[in-house]
Amino acid sequence: MKPGIKLLEISQRDHMLIDTHAHLDHFSDEEIPGILERARVAGIEMIISSGTTLQSSTRSVKLSAKFNEFFAGVGIHPMNLIGPISESNCEQMAQLAKSSEKVLVISEIGLDFMNGSPDRAIQYQAFRQQIKLALNLNIPIVFHSRDAHLETLRILREESAYKVGGIMHYFQASLDIAYQAIDLGFLISLARPLLRLPELQKVVENIPLKHIVLESDSAPQPFKTKRENWTEPRHVKCVASKLAEIKKTSIEEIKSITSQNFLMISRAQKHFK
Repeated sequence: MKPGIKLLEISQRDHMLIDTHAHLDHFSDEEIPGILERARVAGIEMIISSGTTLQSSTRSVKLSAKFNEFFAGVGIHPMNLIGPISESNCEQMAQLAKSSEKVLVISEIGLDFMNGSPDRAIQYQAFRQQIKLALNLNIPIVFHSRDAHLETLRILREESAYKVGGIMHYFQASLDIAYQAIDLGFLISLARPLLRLPELQKVVENIPLKHIVLESDSAPQPFKTKRENWTEPRHVKCVASKLAEIKKTSIEEIKSITSQNFLMISRAQKHFK
């Protein structure tokens, strides 16, 4: 870690917002300082940039050494698999995860059964191998599940992922799926879909705050006409405000509880007072 980067500077305050899942490594070097400044203005004081490939994970770890509020996840996304994960791949990820205290999660891993996704046998193997990696390193998991909730939860259960726990990322499922994930020791992460999906809002009404964290899942969105409409970590504040409305509480309580939820499962907690 670079001299002068002090983790304790991030927050010794009672209330902050944490973006538990973003992909800032996908942005250019020129873009990142502005994104982080806009996040600071919105009150986001900690951002976890999750890897999607070995290259992406490496870049996230390098960027985490450069910016105080920037933390990293290491992992290979199911949609980026071109074959089974090898022992060499696992060793590379292990070394990356061990290289910095700012690597907080094994992420982004999981299953994706959308049309055109990689062969399911390859996905199963990669998911199991990366869960084993998390268990060996004692680091929480952030998992992706698209059109694959029951299978994802089954594998997490079979691999004893509850021993490290983690987060169900970009949640848009039923209350039953939420509680299955919670029973396995996973938090439920909410993003901008909460602002526009009444059925998701209804489910979230029934998930206790002690099981919820927030995220942006931000990455470049060139399909949007205007750059200012791209999702960024700053949008976590909008999600927090909507959650406060749904839970009929203050945004300060949302900040406090969701940030503590993440810190309690993460080795980042030792850097905070």
